Amino acid sequence: MRHGNTINHLSRTYGHRKAMLRNMAVSLIMNKRINTTLAKAKELRKFVEPVLTRSKSDTMHNRRMIFADLQDKEAVKELFATVAEKIATRPGGYTRIIKTGFRLGDAAEMCMMELVDFNELLLADAASRKAKTTRRSRSAKKGASAPVASVAPVAEVAAPLIVEEAPAAIVEETPAAVVEETPAVVEETPAVVDEAPAAEDSAPQDESPEQEEEPKA
Repeated sequence: MRHGNTINHLSRTYGHRKAMLRNMAVSLIMNKRINTTLAKAKELRKFVEPVLTRSKSDTMHNRRMIFADLQDKEAVKELFATVAEKIATRPGGYTRIIKTGFRLGDAAEMCMMELVDFNELLLADAASRKAKTTRRSRSAKKGASAPVASVAPVAEVAAPLIVEEAPAAIVEETPAAVVEETPAVVEETPAVVDEAPAAEDSAPQDESPEQEEEPKA
């Protein structure tokens, strides 16, 4: 059991484990990302991040100390020529571990380990986010407050004009239509009333003589 033991031996001897971590560190520096198991990646982080921190100061002593750890001249050249420039302003946390699932066969948890400053997609996304946050600074808010204040009175003045015009249009149109049509109906009604009595008067006058003359004949 590993009570209080912070070192994961990875089921290997000291020499085997040291050589494996050295080879993985060289592959990470040269290729900028590797795929491995999660347990190995966590141990590699402890091994490679002190090396990356030392490379930020390009001195003969640091070059010799890093070569003692890596044992690879090409990796040392790449580290001081390319990687050191990228990580110069980063205060630690040079690597990122991204889990990728489980390996078929033994179901070991796999991951991808990469150098943070060499992921172009995430760097472009971070740059766009910084550009958006700068637009919301205090100076931008002060500058944006002036145009809003000047536009607000215009909206307030325009609102009463619309409210005053709407009732006027309704009041003018409605009485005119009602008043013009109502007299037309009133004028026609008396004409019908005048004709009705005339028809009734004429009917009894014509019929009454005929009824009276029949008995005389």
